[in-house]
Amino acid sequence: MKANKSSVVVIRGGRVLDIKRHAAPKADILVKGDTIVEIGRPGFAAPPSATKIDAKGRLLHPGLINGHTHSHGNLAKGMGDRLTLELLLTAGPWMSGSRTLEDKYLSSLIGAAEMVLKGCTAAYDLASEFPMPSPDGLAAIGQAYADVGMRAVLAPMVADTTFFEAIPGLMERLPAGLQKDVERFRLAPYKASVAQMKKALHGWKLDSRGVSLAVAPTIPHHCSRDFLLACLKLSKDYATGLHSHVSESKVQVIAGYEHYGSTLTAYMDSLGLVGPNFTVAHGVWLDGDDMKLLGDKGASVSHNPASNMRLGNGLADMRAMLNAKVNVGIGTDGASCSDNQNMYENMRLASMVSKVQGPDWQNWITTEEVVEAATAGSARALGLGDKIGRLEVGYKADIVFLDLEHVNWIPFNDATNQLVHTEDGSAVHSVMIGGRMVVEGGKLLTVDLADLARKAEKSRERLEKANKPAKALYDRLEKIVGTFCPGLAKQPLHIDRFGGGHHDYCGHKH
Repeated sequence: MKANKSSVVVIRGGRVLDIKRHAAPKADILVKGDTIVEIGRPGFAAPPSATKIDAKGRLLHPGLINGHTHSHGNLAKGMGDRLTLELLLTAGPWMSGSRTLEDKYLSSLIGAAEMVLKGCTAAYDLASEFPMPSPDGLAAIGQAYADVGMRAVLAPMVADTTFFEAIPGLMERLPAGLQKDVERFRLAPYKASVAQMKKALHGWKLDSRGVSLAVAPTIPHHCSRDFLLACLKLSKDYATGLHSHVSESKVQVIAGYEHYGSTLTAYMDSLGLVGPNFTVAHGVWLDGDDMKLLGDKGASVSHNPASNMRLGNGLADMRAMLNAKVNVGIGTDGASCSDNQNMYENMRLASMVSKVQGPDWQNWITTEEVVEAATAGSARALGLGDKIGRLEVGYKADIVFLDLEHVNWIPFNDATNQLVHTEDGSAVHSVMIGGRMVVEGGKLLTVDLADLARKAEKSRERLEKANKPAKALYDRLEKIVGTFCPGLAKQPLHIDRFGGGHHDYCGHKH
């Protein structure tokens, strides 16, 4: 990540994306250290000592910013097919169990490598460790981002209530033997988790490498009231972001009403968690009041369309969120439930999801709104809205170079539309992060991918053996969870989601 503060680079001959004008005029960019100091007409005067980068035939756009992912998911990509969110949570010990420090580092390294190769320069990572976060584990995960040269806000995912206790009636549905078996996955008491997070926050050394820490009470009803308040205090004491999975599935909404008599958003707001540094992950089942609350408080939502569909949670209404003045970012979610870390794919899906929700085309999300969300919107969610997400003077030089001779860009008709609807990551030629080239000519410069593949395969083989008992337990739990939770989700929700009527399981208004 570190660029020489005195180094000067001039990028000549490229075409710089103008999102709102759907254009890409030719312009040169001058970078000093890690920051853009000038964008101007081709050929403007630059210091004689400046290193020249030839960007002829390249479209330059701001680095994409992943508003929500999970680094622990990268070693589990492709392990499941027909998974609801609740089955995915049940599968956690099988997919992500028995991890060593090396495994945690490798899993993070795989994801960071994939993201930068596909034009993503920063991410909000909700990493999981069992039974609680550890300073060493977080340092290993953060080091992987630093080694790739990518920015990250790393938020340890924490809870003190098991999934089986958090879903009303589920534990009682399990036979006594299975109840005893799932007790093995009890999480640490919340005070122990808080102590570990405080230790990590207090001794964090990777800020200078572009990797910072935040706090992520994973799902509101998986955390006791005292734990949520402790997370809020940590966030205030260390000036970090707060990130939580809220109203991702209909089951979560029902659990919220059962536990609190309100939506999860309203409950978290009653405790003081909702504010400008608060990010909702997913928000598929937010109602109109939730959205107004989030918008009024300056909060964010990370819209993760691929995962929302992959897990059968429904279609989030990005238009309603924007109308409520919510800051919307875009994310991939983790590779255990989204399988890739491709932000271009999620931009395209964000556009398509908007369009299939009704024929009123004037309300569909525009391509410029999608690009804004995947750059400036996600940047704001990460707490970095004044530093990244735009190609402007004073912003960090996080720049993606797309090859305009790639078939994706033949012919070159509309820069903004094609970035959203045509690009899939295969035209990424080079990626600069903080003035430093991390990808060049389609090659990752910071990590030996062949070596990474060998190490990942050794990890995969060992984890497959180590987690066989957890897989066997998942197989026994699958039918019960996979029947009980969809049954719960079929209950009607007579709530005003987007301004009238109630909605069925797929989020369609009646």
